[in-house]
Amino acid sequence: MSSLPPEIETHRQPDHEINPQFLTRWSPRSFTDQEVTDDVLFSLFEAARWAPSGGNMQPWRFIIARNPEDRASFHSFIVPGNREWCEKAPVLALVLSHKLTANGNPNTSHTFDAGTAWGYLALEADNQGLITHAMGGFDKQKARETLQVPEEYDLHAVIAIGYRGAVDALDPKFHEREVPSARVPLHQLLFEGAFGKTM
Repeated sequence: MSSLPPEIETHRQPDHEINPQFLTRWSPRSFTDQEVTDDVLFSLFEAARWAPSGGNMQPWRFIIARNPEDRASFHSFIVPGNREWCEKAPVLALVLSHKLTANGNPNTSHTFDAGTAWGYLALEADNQGLITHAMGGFDKQKARETLQVPEEYDLHAVIAIGYRGAVDALDPKFHEREVPSARVPLHQLLFEGAFGKTM
């Protein structure tokens, strides 16, 4: 494996050989206010567009905010603890997914598929030198009303997108958390033959 940044080497050790992109992608909170150009920004959503989905229904949708007025609308429904650090992010995106199939039946995989699309987006952001941080801490009903989202769509997360800032730019209470998170060992996640049956 190619050499990794020191902060990744310190906090993330894979149990098996993988592409470094899976280790270098994490969720910082410190953003600069540098704008993200259209060609770079849209490449993230282009990557998400190619995520797999059940029946190729591609149920995910994104609403983006990249000007002061739109970002202020997003800030109105993000919880204060997240808004403290995400207000500097130049782009915010709401991830949602359509709950129904073309014939009006429930799409039982829409949330699974939307999560996959977010994963593709996050990896491409890392490839482009950007950081992303997905937040579940927002008022979904207020977001639905503010952004006029129809009831047949579920709202999942708000993603902050931009360029990484200095740790010192954050409130000190966030400093200790501004490091790549580790993961539980693979043997705790992987069963063989039946649930709970470890390898």
